[in-house]
Amino acid sequence: MKKIGLISDTHGYMDPAIAKHFESCDEIWHAGDFGNATIAESLKQVAPLKGVYGNIDGNDIRTIYPLELSWTCEEVKVFMTHIGGFPPRYNNIVRPLLEQNRPKLFIAGHSHILKVMYDEKIGCLHMNPGAAGRQGWHKVRTIIRFDIDGADMKNCKVIELGNRA
Repeated sequence: MKKIGLISDTHGYMDPAIAKHFESCDEIWHAGDFGNATIAESLKQVAPLKGVYGNIDGNDIRTIYPLELSWTCEEVKVFMTHIGGFPPRYNNIVRPLLEQNRPKLFIAGHSHILKVMYDEKIGCLHMNPGAAGRQGWHKVRTIIRFDIDGADMKNCKVIELGNRA
C-alpha cells in the first residue's frame, strides 16, 4: 500500500502545514504550476516527488518535470498532466490519450477547482486537488491525501489549508 499526497497550483507558495499533512505519505504528486523550484525542493524533503510542469512554470521546473507523466503505482495505471479538463469535458489533447491508454487514475490541476469524480465511460477516477497556493480565484486552498492498495484507491481525504488570502 502507498500513501499519496496530491497537490497542485502552489504558484510559488508553500504552506508550512503541507509538510505536516504529507509527512505520512510515501510519495507526493504535484499536478503542475509549482511556481519555482524551491517548492519542489521543499516537497522532496517530505517524501519522494513526482510532478508535471504547468503553464506558469519556467525552465527551472520544465527541465526537471515533463508535460505529461504516465506510470503504475501498485496496480493502478496513472496519467497526470496540468491542463486536461475533467469528465466528460476533457481537452482535445487529453481525451484521445485517456481513451487509448485507459488509465485507472487521471490527475490534472490548472482549474483551481477541487474535483474527485469517476468517469464511467472510460472506467477512470479523476482527481484535481484544487489549488494550494495563494494566487487564483479559488477561495479555499486544498490538497488531497489518499491510499493506493493494489488495484484499490481508498481513504481519500480532502484537506483544507485555509483561505486563499
